[in-house]
Amino acid sequence: MSSTQTPWLDQSIMARKGVARGKAGTSHTITEAEQGKYHYVYGPYVEPVLSVDPGAVISAETHDAFEGRIRHETDKPTQILNFPYLNPQNGPIFVNGAEKGDTLAVYIKSIVPRGPQPRGTTLIMPEFGGLVGTGDTALLNPPLPERVKKLHVDADMGTRWNDKITLPYEPFIGTIGTSPEIEAISALQPDYYGGNMDLPDVGVDAVIYLPVNTKGALLYLGDCHAAQGDGELCGVAIEHPTVTTVQVDLIKNWTIKWPRLETRDFIMTIGSSRPMEDAARIAYRELVRWMAADYGFEDIDAYMLLTQAGRVRLGNMVDPKYTLGASIKKSFLG
Repeated sequence: MSSTQTPWLDQSIMARKGVARGKAGTSHTITEAEQGKYHYVYGPYVEPVLSVDPGAVISAETHDAFEGRIRHETDKPTQILNFPYLNPQNGPIFVNGAEKGDTLAVYIKSIVPRGPQPRGTTLIMPEFGGLVGTGDTALLNPPLPERVKKLHVDADMGTRWNDKITLPYEPFIGTIGTSPEIEAISALQPDYYGGNMDLPDVGVDAVIYLPVNTKGALLYLGDCHAAQGDGELCGVAIEHPTVTTVQVDLIKNWTIKWPRLETRDFIMTIGSSRPMEDAARIAYRELVRWMAADYGFEDIDAYMLLTQAGRVRLGNMVDPKYTLGASIKKSFLG
């Protein structure tokens, strides 16, 4: 799925507050060769693969969550994959002028599948998923058997599940974020900096706003999904390699504690935690505070309005922390 810049973006927060005013600047690529080593940790301890100015448009060749190692339905993931080396990330991308306390704006221009068919992969891994015992939810029942499903993924025709079912191609970036200031954290974990949120709203024609925690922001991205239901129930979406194109901008002195998202129709705040209700509380609290700071609401009035008009989107319920997005339609913001 591809997208050209749409009219709503001219009225976005990125366009109104960004250093580049939401205008596209110099184009860059991160091919597999240019990336070299993909990263499995978010942190400030590796050299940037690219340095760009605000406004830069970057096309990155992303791998699937398994870096292409699962090729056949007869493959045994436990024999091939080396946990926790999952979710390979492009980057980090150094954004000139970004400093702690700023916000990085990332507009998702397009996500296009690449590679030979069948290029989509989903699977069952023992003791991983939303309806099974895990290391954290320790149960005596035996784990489910491993299973791999390889799928034809096409941007126009969708994902062929079987002869009767074809899922629409609804791609999004499963893992995207900025570096923490001092920690080095697995790309499998979502938190305040973004990371493995697996939130389907982080798709084409959306802007995600990420807190800048260290000089240059150090943007990472990868783990693109061709389709995923709310919760990513078995723990693995339709993983696929892509060429993902984003446009970055920088908002100076706009400090946010958790990721935010904007589309043509709504704004969203994103929280990650366990238990799941704490993720929802973080998301809704941040949305109340955003409405109060930027849209003229009193905290209590925003709280009461969200009780009637707020919406929650479940990203994942399988990762080390669960992710939820709380949103409200822009038409209710006045």
